[in-house]
Amino acid sequence: MKVFQIGAAGGVGRRLARQLTARGELVTGMHRDPAQAETVRAAGATPLAGDLVGDSVQELARGLGGHDAVVFSAGAHGTGPDMTTAIDGRGLEKAADAAARAGVPRFVLVSAFPEAGRGPQSTEGFEHYMRVKKSADVYLARTDLDWLIVRPGTLLDEPGTGRVTAGLAIEYGGVPRDDVAAFIDAALHEPALSRTIVELTAGQTPVVDAVARLVTSSTGRRPS
Repeated sequence: MKVFQIGAAGGVGRRLARQLTARGELVTGMHRDPAQAETVRAAGATPLAGDLVGDSVQELARGLGGHDAVVFSAGAHGTGPDMTTAIDGRGLEKAADAAARAGVPRFVLVSAFPEAGRGPQSTEGFEHYMRVKKSADVYLARTDLDWLIVRPGTLLDEPGTGRVTAGLAIEYGGVPRDDVAAFIDAALHEPALSRTIVELTAGQTPVVDAVARLVTSSTGRRPS
């Protein structure tokens, strides 16, 4: 499998690249900042310069060509509402359109758990982020791509356990970035898990079993 990662230098992205390349997959990691090229390379992926803000759909599609799947985990990371709109919102739209143009069928989006960070202390900037993420989910879900939207709870840097809770609707909680990457890795290799939204937190179910259960519940059959 050839996987194109958008956000490959990020916390989830570089973990995913390591897992994919460890199993022998070919990974291209798009990065905006030249300083991130070495981070992508160190994770085992081939770095490719790209800019979700400045590049056109056609330019993005040229980089995506020849790949089997796209994983989008890019984000503005608190650089302001305009960049949130440009990267988490319009950037996702451009990437989805580019995947369709390039004939890349599989598209996995790392989104946000609806309850994450909510409460009396929530800022307008964060609420804007959540609105943009929801609109991005809606945009992708309306495409003809073979999409999967993963909504992890609060992302944690502690070591992963290899066990999660995953479902269409689950109680809110945190989840190690390691386990988010492991879940996406498993989901990419299960084609029957398609055109659905999955919420994800830490839990007690091994990642592979969690993916298998999602396939069984959505299709009524055992996964491949």
